[in-house]
Amino acid sequence: QVQLVQSGGGLVQAGGSLRLSCAGSGSTFRLNTIGWYRQAPGKQRELVASISITGLRTYADSSGGRFTISRDNAKNTVSLQMNSLKPEDTAVYYCRVEGFSLWGQGTQVTVSS
Repeated sequence: QVQLVQSGGGLVQAGGSLRLSCAGSGSTFRLNTIGWYRQAPGKQRELVASISITGLRTYADSSGGRFTISRDNAKNTVSLQMNSLKPEDTAVYYCRVEGFSLWGQGTQVTVSS
């Protein structure tokens, strides 16, 4: 059974950086696009970035060139480097195997002003 285990996140001041990681198990993780989502209080969950098995990256407009998604297929991990963080980036962040109902446990990111 595929499991996604997230790490990283926490509290940072505006302008700071954080790195999130998502470690997956099994071929389902390795052979599919992985997405990072976030959900702020009172808002819908939204896609932040995704990366295909060939490394094709897509980003939401809200990332504004501040976020970088990457994957290490040898280690079955996908990371999200977040720079120049803003208070509006505060949310719970989730990784997901796209096309499947397979989600990480969620990681809180809080950006203080």
